[in-house]
Amino acid sequence: MNWYDTVFELIDMRSFSNLWYWIALAVVWSTMSHWVLGVPYDMVQRARRVGGQTQADLEDLVRINVNRLLFIGRVSGLWILAITCAVLTGLLMLGFWYWVEFAQALFLLLFPLAIVGLVSLATARRIEAGEGAGDALYRRLRWHRLYVQMIGLVAIFVTAMWGMYQNMTVGALGG
Repeated sequence: MNWYDTVFELIDMRSFSNLWYWIALAVVWSTMSHWVLGVPYDMVQRARRVGGQTQADLEDLVRINVNRLLFIGRVSGLWILAITCAVLTGLLMLGFWYWVEFAQALFLLLFPLAIVGLVSLATARRIEAGEGAGDALYRRLRWHRLYVQMIGLVAIFVTAMWGMYQNMTVGALGG
């Protein structure tokens, strides 16, 4: 057995039957749900419960992250949008036109993250427009987290259904 066969036997290149893909999917959505606009959600809950300096720290951290996100969006947003669309279109074509399973797996991972990026940008704009303090900030961060969790739930469900379909059809054909 040569080196190439050994590596590809050790690392299963069929993404949907690979345990590491599902672990990565779970870690990505767990992380996206916990970090709301770059702020850990437990800090949001603690600031709401305790107030005072903790609330001021939260508002400062949110302001810094919102300003950074909006600056990136304003300076290079069109380039990021164009590159993201090109990459996602390439993965979509490779995955679902040419049936490259690895491209399908990447598309099903990255496309929902692109949607979360757009939701984050919209949330940052609302916070900049006046929802950057007190109860309005808590409400906006809570809604943002809920939107991210709903997107993640749908993404995991669709990925799981597609992965099971792929595993059943490839398993039946590969025999």
